[in-house]
Amino acid sequence: MDKVRIFEIKKSVFENNELQADKLRERLKKEKTCLMNLMSSPGSGKTSTVLRIIENMRDEFRIGVMEADIDSAVDAETVAATGVKAIQLHTGGMCHLDAGMTESGIDAMGIEDVDFAILENVGNLVCPAEFDTGSSFDIMLLSVPEGDDKPLKYPLMFSKVAALVINKIDVKPYFNFDSDAVRERVTKLNPEIKIFEISAKTGEGVKEFTDWLASRVRQWNA
Repeated sequence: MDKVRIFEIKKSVFENNELQADKLRERLKKEKTCLMNLMSSPGSGKTSTVLRIIENMRDEFRIGVMEADIDSAVDAETVAATGVKAIQLHTGGMCHLDAGMTESGIDAMGIEDVDFAILENVGNLVCPAEFDTGSSFDIMLLSVPEGDDKPLKYPLMFSKVAALVINKIDVKPYFNFDSDAVRERVTKLNPEIKIFEISAKTGEGVKEFTDWLASRVRQWNA
Protein backbone atom coordinates (compact mmCIF):
# COMPACT_ATOMS: atom_id res chain seq x y z
CA MET A 1 0.00 0.00 0.00
CA ASP A 2 1.27 3.45 -0.90
CA LYS A 3 2.16 5.71 1.95
CA VAL A 4 -0.32 8.45 2.75
CA ARG A 5 0.97 11.83 1.64
CA ILE A 6 1.13 14.42 4.39
CA PHE A 7 0.84 18.07 3.48
CA GLU A 8 1.79 20.62 6.13
CA ILE A 9 -1.04 23.01 5.37
CA LYS A 10 -0.52 25.17 8.47
CA LYS A 11 3.00 26.09 7.38
CA SER A 12 1.87 26.69 3.79
CA VAL A 13 -1.03 28.92 4.83
CA PHE A 14 1.18 30.98 7.14
CA GLU A 15 3.92 31.39 4.53
CA ASN A 16 1.45 32.51 1.88
CA ASN A 17 -0.15 34.94 4.32
CA GLU A 18 3.23 36.46 5.19
CA LEU A 19 3.92 37.12 1.51
CA GLN A 20 0.53 38.81 1.12
CA ALA A 21 1.15 40.82 4.30
CA ASP A 22 4.50 42.10 3.05
CA LYS A 23 2.95 43.16 -0.26
CA LEU A 24 0.15 44.99 1.55
CA ARG A 25 2.67 46.82 3.76
CA GLU A 26 4.59 47.92 0.67
CA ARG A 27 1.37 49.22 -0.87
CA LEU A 28 0.39 51.11 2.27
CA LYS A 29 3.87 52.64 2.54
CA LYS A 30 3.69 53.88 -1.05
CA GLU A 31 0.21 55.31 -0.53
CA LYS A 32 1.24 56.92 2.78
CA THR A 33 -1.43 55.18 4.82
CA CYS A 34 -0.46 53.86 8.25
CA LEU A 35 -2.45 50.79 9.32
CA MET A 36 -2.70 49.87 12.99
CA ASN A 37 -3.95 46.41 13.97
CA LEU A 38 -5.72 46.56 17.36
CA MET A 39 -6.17 43.22 19.14
CA SER A 40 -7.69 42.15 22.44
CA SER A 41 -10.21 39.84 24.03
CA PRO A 42 -13.95 40.63 23.78
CA GLY A 43 -15.15 43.33 26.16
CA SER A 44 -11.77 44.94 26.78
CA GLY A 45 -12.91 48.28 25.40
CA LYS A 46 -11.49 48.29 21.85
CA THR A 47 -14.25 50.38 20.33
CA SER A 48 -14.28 52.84 23.24
CA THR A 49 -10.53 53.21 22.84
CA VAL A 50 -10.91 53.76 19.08
CA LEU A 51 -13.37 56.56 19.84
CA ARG A 52 -10.78 58.21 22.11
CA ILE A 53 -8.13 57.84 19.40
CA ILE A 54 -10.43 59.55 16.90
CA GLU A 55 -11.20 62.33 19.38
CA ASN A 56 -7.50 63.03 20.00
CA MET A 57 -6.09 62.53 16.51
CA ARG A 58 -8.71 63.61 13.98
CA ASP A 59 -7.44 67.20 13.81
CA GLU A 60 -4.11 66.00 12.41
CA PHE A 61 -4.98 62.81 10.54
CA ARG A 62 -7.69 61.61 8.18
CA ILE A 63 -8.85 58.44 9.93
CA GLY A 64 -10.55 55.33 8.60
CA VAL A 65 -11.71 52.40 10.74
CA MET A 66 -12.38 48.76 9.85
CA GLU A 67 -14.41 46.89 12.44
CA ALA A 68 -14.02 43.11 12.25
CA ASP A 69 -16.62 40.86 13.85
CA ILE A 70 -18.20 37.50 13.18
CA ASP A 71 -21.56 39.27 12.84
CA SER A 72 -23.43 42.56 13.47
CA ALA A 73 -22.55 46.14 12.51
CA VAL A 74 -22.87 47.71 15.96
CA ASP A 75 -19.25 48.83 16.29
CA ALA A 76 -19.00 50.28 12.77
CA GLU A 77 -22.21 52.24 13.32
CA THR A 78 -20.81 53.61 16.59
CA VAL A 79 -17.60 54.72 14.90
CA ALA A 80 -19.38 56.13 11.83
CA ALA A 81 -21.42 58.38 14.12
CA THR A 82 -18.21 60.34 14.81
CA GLY A 83 -18.04 61.32 11.14
CA VAL A 84 -14.93 59.33 10.19
CA LYS A 85 -14.88 56.73 7.45
CA ALA A 86 -15.92 53.32 8.84
CA ILE A 87 -16.64 49.88 7.43
CA GLN A 88 -17.80 46.63 9.03
CA LEU A 89 -15.99 43.41 8.11
CA HIS A 90 -17.75 40.09 8.71
CA THR A 91 -15.36 37.15 8.98
CA GLY A 92 -17.88 34.39 8.23
CA GLY A 93 -17.22 32.69 11.54
CA MET A 94 -13.43 32.98 11.46
CA CYS A 95 -11.79 34.17 14.67
CA HIS A 96 -9.18 36.41 13.02
CA LEU A 97 -8.29 38.42 9.94
CA ASP A 98 -5.44 37.55 7.62
CA ALA A 99 -3.65 39.76 5.10
CA GLY A 100 -5.98 38.93 2.23
CA MET A 101 -9.08 39.74 4.26
CA THR A 102 -7.50 42.95 5.50
CA GLU A 103 -6.65 44.07 1.97
CA SER A 104 -10.23 43.35 0.88
CA GLY A 105 -11.35 45.65 3.69
CA ILE A 106 -8.84 48.30 2.65
CA ASP A 107 -10.16 48.16 -0.92
CA ALA A 108 -13.78 48.36 0.22
CA MET A 109 -13.13 51.30 2.54
CA GLY A 110 -10.79 53.16 0.22
CA ILE A 111 -7.62 54.76 1.55
CA GLU A 112 -6.98 57.53 -0.96
CA ASP A 113 -8.19 59.98 1.70
CA VAL A 114 -6.99 58.07 4.79
CA ASP A 115 -3.69 58.83 6.57
CA PHE A 116 -4.34 56.55 9.54
CA ALA A 117 -6.34 53.34 9.17
CA ILE A 118 -7.36 51.37 12.24
CA LEU A 119 -8.23 47.68 12.07
CA GLU A 120 -10.19 46.56 15.12
CA ASN A 121 -9.55 42.84 14.92
CA VAL A 122 -11.89 40.09 16.14
CA GLY A 123 -11.98 39.79 19.93
CA ASN A 124 -9.65 36.89 20.64
CA LEU A 125 -6.23 36.51 22.30
CA VAL A 126 -5.14 33.48 20.25
CA CYS A 127 -5.89 33.46 16.50
CA PRO A 128 -5.29 37.15 15.68
CA ALA A 129 -1.78 36.88 17.13
CA GLU A 130 -0.89 34.12 14.67
CA PHE A 131 -1.79 35.94 11.44
CA ASP A 132 0.06 38.93 10.00
CA THR A 133 -2.58 41.35 8.69
CA GLY A 134 -0.13 43.49 6.74
CA SER A 135 -0.39 46.24 9.31
CA SER A 136 2.23 48.92 9.84
CA PHE A 137 2.28 47.95 13.51
CA ASP A 138 0.22 46.00 16.05
CA ILE A 139 -0.99 46.95 19.50
CA MET A 140 -3.10 45.13 22.04
CA LEU A 141 -5.52 46.09 24.74
CA LEU A 142 -5.71 44.41 28.14
CA SER A 143 -8.47 45.50 30.48
CA VAL A 144 -8.10 45.47 34.26
CA PRO A 145 -11.05 43.06 34.84
CA GLU A 146 -9.32 40.42 32.70
CA GLY A 147 -6.58 39.98 35.30
CA ASP A 148 -2.82 40.41 35.39
CA ASP A 149 -2.06 36.78 34.46
CA LYS A 150 -2.91 37.08 30.74
CA PRO A 151 0.74 37.49 29.63
CA LEU A 152 1.42 34.10 31.20
CA LYS A 153 -1.53 32.45 29.44
CA TYR A 154 -1.28 34.12 26.01
CA PRO A 155 2.41 34.97 25.52
CA LEU A 156 2.42 35.13 21.71
CA MET A 157 0.26 38.22 21.40
CA PHE A 158 2.17 40.11 24.08
CA SER A 159 5.48 39.19 22.46
CA LYS A 160 4.65 40.55 18.98
CA VAL A 161 2.97 43.91 19.59
CA ALA A 162 4.60 47.34 19.56
CA ALA A 163 2.50 48.53 22.50
CA LEU A 164 0.30 47.23 25.28
CA VAL A 165 -2.54 49.45 26.43
CA ILE A 166 -3.96 48.61 29.85
CA ASN A 167 -7.54 49.87 29.80
CA LYS A 168 -10.18 50.46 32.49
CA ILE A 169 -7.74 51.67 35.12
CA ASP A 170 -10.66 53.58 36.64
CA VAL A 171 -11.92 50.27 38.11
CA LYS A 172 -8.59 49.18 39.60
CA PRO A 173 -9.84 49.68 43.19
CA TYR A 174 -12.39 46.92 42.62
CA PHE A 175 -10.06 44.28 41.14
CA ASN A 176 -6.95 42.45 42.24
CA PHE A 177 -4.83 43.71 39.34
CA ASP A 178 -1.07 44.15 39.71
CA SER A 179 0.26 46.56 37.06
CA ASP A 180 3.87 45.99 38.12
CA ALA A 181 3.45 42.24 37.64
CA VAL A 182 2.04 42.82 34.15
CA ARG A 183 4.93 45.09 33.21
CA GLU A 184 7.49 42.58 34.47
CA ARG A 185 5.86 39.65 32.65
CA VAL A 186 5.38 41.54 29.40
CA THR A 187 8.85 43.08 29.21
CA LYS A 188 10.39 39.63 29.67
CA LEU A 189 8.48 38.54 26.55
CA ASN A 190 9.00 41.78 24.65
CA PRO A 191 11.77 44.08 25.96
CA GLU A 192 11.03 46.85 23.41
CA ILE A 193 7.29 47.09 24.11
CA LYS A 194 5.66 50.37 25.10
CA ILE A 195 3.10 50.17 27.91
CA PHE A 196 0.34 52.70 28.52
CA GLU A 197 -2.35 52.77 31.19
CA ILE A 198 -5.61 54.45 30.23
CA SER A 199 -9.27 54.75 30.96
CA ALA A 200 -11.22 55.02 27.71
CA LYS A 201 -14.21 55.94 29.89
CA THR A 202 -12.68 58.92 31.72
CA GLY A 203 -9.89 59.81 29.29
CA GLU A 204 -7.14 59.35 31.85
CA GLY A 205 -3.80 58.54 30.21
CA VAL A 206 -5.21 58.74 26.68
CA LYS A 207 -3.19 61.76 25.55
CA GLU A 208 0.16 60.13 26.31
CA PHE A 209 -0.95 57.08 24.34
CA THR A 210 -2.27 59.02 21.34
CA ASP A 211 0.84 61.25 21.28
CA TRP A 212 2.88 58.07 20.83
CA LEU A 213 0.46 56.84 18.16
CA ALA A 214 0.74 60.12 16.29
CA SER A 215 4.53 59.84 16.22
CA ARG A 216 4.26 56.33 14.75
CA VAL A 217 1.86 57.50 12.05
CA ARG A 218 4.05 60.46 11.12
CA GLN A 219 7.11 58.22 10.91
CA TRP A 220 5.32 55.69 8.67
CA ASN A 221 3.88 58.35 6.36
CA ALA A 222 7.07 60.41 6.07
